[in-house]
Amino acid sequence: MTQIFDNPADFADEALDGFVAANRSYVARVDGGVVRSTEIPAGQVALVIGGGSGHYPAFAGLVGPGIAAGSACGNMFASPAAGQVYRVAKASNAGGGVLLSYGNYAGDVLHFGQAQLRLNAEGIETRTVLVTDDIASAPLDQIEKRRGIAGDLTVFKIAGAAAEAGLNLDDVERLAIKTNYRTRSLGVAFDGCTLPGAKDPLFHVPTGQMSLGLGIHGEPGISEHPMPTASELADLLVSRLLADKPDDAGDRVVAIVNGLGTVKYDELFLLFGKIEKLLTAAGLTVVEPECGELVTSLDMSGLSLTLLWLDDELEQYWSAPADTPAFRKGSMAPRAPRTAAVADDAETSESEQPTEAAADLGRQAVAVLAQVRDVVVEHEDELGKLDAIAGDGDHGIGMRRGVDAAAAAAQAASGASVARVLLEAGEAWSERAGGTSGALWGSAVIAAGQALGNRESYAAADARAAVSAFANAITELGKADTGDKTMVDALLPFRDTFLAELDGGAPVDRALAVAAAAAESAAAATADLRPLKGRARPLAEKSLGHPDPGAVSFGLIAARISQFIDSQLAPAAFTAPAGNGAEA
Repeated sequence: MTQIFDNPADFADEALDGFVAANRSYVARVDGGVVRSTEIPAGQVALVIGGGSGHYPAFAGLVGPGIAAGSACGNMFASPAAGQVYRVAKASNAGGGVLLSYGNYAGDVLHFGQAQLRLNAEGIETRTVLVTDDIASAPLDQIEKRRGIAGDLTVFKIAGAAAEAGLNLDDVERLAIKTNYRTRSLGVAFDGCTLPGAKDPLFHVPTGQMSLGLGIHGEPGISEHPMPTASELADLLVSRLLADKPDDAGDRVVAIVNGLGTVKYDELFLLFGKIEKLLTAAGLTVVEPECGELVTSLDMSGLSLTLLWLDDELEQYWSAPADTPAFRKGSMAPRAPRTAAVADDAETSESEQPTEAAADLGRQAVAVLAQVRDVVVEHEDELGKLDAIAGDGDHGIGMRRGVDAAAAAAQAASGASVARVLLEAGEAWSERAGGTSGALWGSAVIAAGQALGNRESYAAADARAAVSAFANAITELGKADTGDKTMVDALLPFRDTFLAELDGGAPVDRALAVAAAAAESAAAATADLRPLKGRARPLAEKSLGHPDPGAVSFGLIAARISQFIDSQLAPAAFTAPAGNGAEA
């Protein structure tokens, strides 16, 4: 269990601050993560990696010559926000373009993808290579759906070495894609991990059992098996990976035995010895292997085996020198410290003068967000437990972080237009929460604010536009459909019911009440669905019989907003001018 902390909510940030203090010759702190503290040659491609905290040495520990130029660091097991990724990449850029690389998780894809769009729009050529090495998370014919686990290391190392050698962005990207395709991993867990401040692990493995196919965010495996002997475990891991080898596999492999947090090095070495014998017996030559903690999951009791099938080109870059806080290979020439402190770009914008109506609606938005915060706080533990059934258990924590920040940012902006209030709230939600829910809720809140704008008056049509914009932002960004067992399964019934009620002449408060009831009913009905998106997808059977936490939280929020507006807020917040509909 993680026991050393003051406030669990500050754990990730304070741990990162301490990491930088202990490794100033390698890294410098920027808002959102770390970058190299040594000079990067002008024109060199910048490899920017990242993900949630709790995986050290991944990801910040791999920043340094020969691997990454920077790492965006999210909260515990949560994706860094788009703004964090953007700032780290901007600070890492040396003029040769940026390659973003990270594990294939929904939240990371959303946030890194948003940052990539922004960087390219500013003229910084940016590409992405997802790591998809985990064979347990999808079959071989759906390799693009696989998640990334310890195979992150092979992709990062070879892409970083290629960048260090001066290759251009096209070639660095090509080598990263090639490495990812030729990398396969499989993990097992003997018990779950515990988030800072939590009383219990995210899951338990029954005594005498082993969980096969775990994730690195505290997800349990996809199946349980009797606890094997070391020889049986080695045979299981090797045989499964060899059966999944790439089409162009040769006979030279990198083997990585990775400890996830509490398996002792002596045990890892014992297992590696047995794995090496099996690989040799299969006609393979093991090249420069690794055995130790490389991509962890806090205090999880578990391990994984990764195999990378080499060719001459990949072997050259795998063997190339690297010098980072947590991974060193060969000998590199000393690098000079950066001559100027790394600074974030200041983002300033002039605030427009709000209309009286927009300012009043903005103050009401502040009050509504305070209610959203309260209902999330009330149900935080419940949402976390629900998420832990087939996910990583952080939905309650992530929602709490996001809405706390959003409510505080909205309060600070009170008096501005509703568009400005919701912009500040949405950006704060995305930045603080991270993960999939952070990206979706942050973008949706901002979209609703943009739809409301800074008008002289507001009518029912504006409520329609705000709800539609909120829903569209989530469906367009998350790419989920009805039946995928996500928040969308509650969101779309809410939207459709709200719009239908307005079309029938109902005022906004009545339409909202009926729509909230529809959302809660639809959220409960997700218990009958199997997840087709997100981290819960590989654990579909575990999820069956339990509602989706994202849908549940949306239903709770919709209901609380409806109750609050009905009892507290002025019914004329949206008033249609004559000839444009009834009072709402």
